Parts: sequence; structure tokens; C-alpha cells
Amino acid sequence: MGDNAGLQILEKWHGAGNDFVVALRARGPARLDGATALAWCDRHTGIGADGLIEGYVGQEGLAMRLHNADGSEAELSGNGLRCLVAAAAAHGIVAEGTLDVMTDAGPRRVTIALDPSGWRAWGSVDMGAVELKGGTLDDGVLAVVGNPHVVVADVGSPDSELIERARDLAGPLASGANVEFVTVVGEDHVSIRVVERGAGLTLACGTGSCAVAAVAHDLGLVGSRVLVTNPGGDLEVALLDGVAVLAGPAARIASITLNEPW
Repeated sequence: MGDNAGLQILEKWHGAGNDFVVALRARGPARLDGATALAWCDRHTGIGADGLIEGYVGQEGLAMRLHNADGSEAELSGNGLRCLVAAAAAHGIVAEGTLDVMTDAGPRRVTIALDPSGWRAWGSVDMGAVELKGGTLDDGVLAVVGNPHVVVADVGSPDSELIERARDLAGPLASGANVEFVTVVGEDHVSIRVVERGAGLTLACGTGSCAVAAVAHDLGLVGSRVLVTNPGGDLEVALLDGVAVLAGPAARIASITLNEPW
């Protein structure tokens, strides 16, 4: 870890269009709450993002707390993890390479490589085991990737109808779920549209890409390496003995200055 005890960084990053406000401190603990996320993530009166990631260095190293755009807490984000570690590496809080990050779903191993500008990166995240709990693509398959997902066949409904359909599919789950609408494009290639808990339609979902890849693989539709085309770009998922590794880009959009201390 870098020796930057007083450092505070506020930036906006995205992974395949899945965008986050990244608030980074060289020392913990976490301080930001759901009300802050709701205000900052508003796309009209705030900064605008799918979620707020608060990163800080605690006793066990780099840690992450994630709030959705509506202020609710989320367990995990694969795209968010790449963005967080890329931001921390760009500012010398951690070194490029491989490290473990503490999340509310447990530790996740992240490998990140920055380009020379420090504004773009490519990374992979060991997302852990994908637990499948049955169902069909017609009715929805429940998959848990540290957070809950329902994977269902995309029947071509317009985007305007997906949120209501996702609400119906996730309704029986007490905490709700992310819902992925999947189309098998070809051998080892799927495309998805995503409705995320607390954010609505998003351009990409990393945990959702892992859920879809695992479900499609379990059904014999794809192999163990899957290209997942999200609306915002492609992500890569490798499956080994039920464990998913997610790979994709991260890009810094802007550095942010607020007129009040955070």
C-alpha cells in the first residue's frame, strides 16, 4: 500500500458503460451512506452514476462498500471492483498487479494493469463460485454470484417493458435481484440486457455476466469461456469448477471537485 494517509480522491469511472462514482481514501473506515449515494448518483442534480463505490484501506487491505443509485446497499460489483482497483493503482494507493479486496460478499482477487496514461485499465476479478438454484430460461434461473440474479431468455421486448418484467421476476425474492435477459448469439457468445436492483437498466453488469455464463454453460449452450456482449461493451467470463473469472476494461471519465467536503 502506498504511504498516502491523508489522500482523498473522488472520480467517475466506468466498466463497459457501467458507471460509478469512486470515492477513495487511503485510510478507513467507510463513512458515506445511502443518502450520499442517492444525491451523487442522480443524473440530473448530481454527478450521475449507477452506483457509489467507497474504497478505503483497512486492517485487511483495500476494502469496498457499494451503494446503488437509489441508496440501497449492494454486496458486489465485478465492474466496480475493476474501477476501484484501477483508481487506487492510478493514485499509488495500491500497486498494479494482483491483490485481494474486501467486499460485503467476502474477499475477491483482482488483477489490474493500467495503460501509461493512468486513465484506462484492463483487469480481471475472481468472482467466486456461482450457485445455481434451478429453473428454466423460459421462467428464469436463479443464480447467486455474491448477489442474486435471475437469468431469463430475452424474447425481444422493448427496453420500456423490461423493468416491469424484471420486477415480476425478482418479486418473490425478499431482497430483490438483478435480472438478465439473455440471447445465445453463437458458440461461446451470448448477449444480455440487464435490469439491476437499485439502478434500473444499465449498460453492463459484471456479476450478471458471470451469472449468465454459468447458466448457459450449465444448460450446455456454451463452453467454459464465454464472451458476454452487454449494451455497453463486451466482457469475458471464464468458468472453472463452478468459479467465474470476469475480465474487462475500466476507464476514468473525470476527476470531481465538490463545493463541500465529503
